[in-house]
Amino acid sequence: MTGSGRLAVLVAVDDEPSAVALLATLEAEPTVVVARRCVDVADMVGAAAAGIGRVALVSSGLRRLDGGMLDRLRQADVGIVGVVPAAGDPEVGERRLRQLGVARVVGAGVGRAELTTVLRAAAAGIQSPGDPGRPADVGPARIPAPQRPAPEESAHALWAEQGQVVAVWGPAGAPGRTSLAVNVAAELAAGAGVTLLVDADTYAASIAQLLGMLEEAPGIAAAARLADAGTLDVPALAGCARDLGGGLLVLTGLPRADRWPEVRGPAAGVVLSRARALAPWTVVDCGFCLEDDEELSYDTVAPRRNAVTLAVLEEADVVLVVGAADPVGIARLLRGLDELRAAVPGATPLVVLNKVRGSGPAGAVARDAATLLARHAGMTPAATVPYDGPAFDAALAAGRTLAESGNAGPARSAIGELARLLTLRAAAPVPAPVRRAGDTVPTMRG
Repeated sequence: MTGSGRLAVLVAVDDEPSAVALLATLEAEPTVVVARRCVDVADMVGAAAAGIGRVALVSSGLRRLDGGMLDRLRQADVGIVGVVPAAGDPEVGERRLRQLGVARVVGAGVGRAELTTVLRAAAAGIQSPGDPGRPADVGPARIPAPQRPAPEESAHALWAEQGQVVAVWGPAGAPGRTSLAVNVAAELAAGAGVTLLVDADTYAASIAQLLGMLEEAPGIAAAARLADAGTLDVPALAGCARDLGGGLLVLTGLPRADRWPEVRGPAAGVVLSRARALAPWTVVDCGFCLEDDEELSYDTVAPRRNAVTLAVLEEADVVLVVGAADPVGIARLLRGLDELRAAVPGATPLVVLNKVRGSGPAGAVARDAATLLARHAGMTPAATVPYDGPAFDAALAAGRTLAESGNAGPARSAIGELARLLTLRAAAPVPAPVRRAGDTVPTMRG
């Protein structure tokens, strides 16, 4: 609001006739004032950062309008209303704005009362029933609803269901996150339907190498660019992924660790949103670090390397927390669970003890791991995966999953059982059984 109590609006509309019509409508409304007509997105972001306006009117065709710029407007506590210009295809304009995450969209010829209502709702951050941001002159959203594919259709077709997102996370120390993510995704694809495997590790992406794929695959960087531009829909996401057959799609990670600024947290959220429509299951391999850099957090513009991991964990329906079943791995796992609770309080973690040895001193540690988890974290393992180095080494050498390599060993059996547990939880979520601290947890077998 301005000092006079009027709502201050920033306007950046590239179509001149549409801009003139909107400015005339705004000037006729005594409770609204045009604080600035901005020449471009950068001008609008600067005005928002200076506290000049409370709501931004932005047109769908505005040059350099992307998800990052809209995030900066939101961080400046400025509401956003999209404008579909009179010139051009209104369907394309509305689609782009909504894919950028703009909830309120008006046409250039919107009436004064309706425009004022939408502007005030945007300023208050209120989503009223019936989506007030879609006035009659724009009409209903024209983004086609996803349909169930016929058996002969490609796995890239749109799905009616809202798919499940499974994040695979674990503390530092190579507990086996990526191997578990790859093989859980393969088992889900074989038994539960099309599965998208996403490499979102901004420190050491390795799914492409694990599966013998070329790094030139477009992958998550391309999907994030489309998300930032507001052009990532389900077919576009499918085009960024690689179809390995058998219902397994792969969105490869960053080929070099120094390219992490190309994928930001908000873009990762958009990618996962589209992934839910693309496939019934999405399995995401996350980076280990959950730190929110305090120095950078004061700069709302600077990218943060761990924002992608945090965004994935917040979006996920289930988080598989992987820990190695050795003294160092268990200690790291217990600390990691505390960090996860602090960073993402709403996460639903399922602990997976990995590399479990059945004999010797290491076997004794694995048997005691469940007791330690119950005592110090109040949790029991959802699965224990036996150590099977030869099987994983053979699969890595061939660039295959355990299922593709024909392995029927104990590790694959345990991972298959874990995949079945996930499908059962998705179908009928039930609380995990409570075990006493002295109870033992048997190794899962197929």
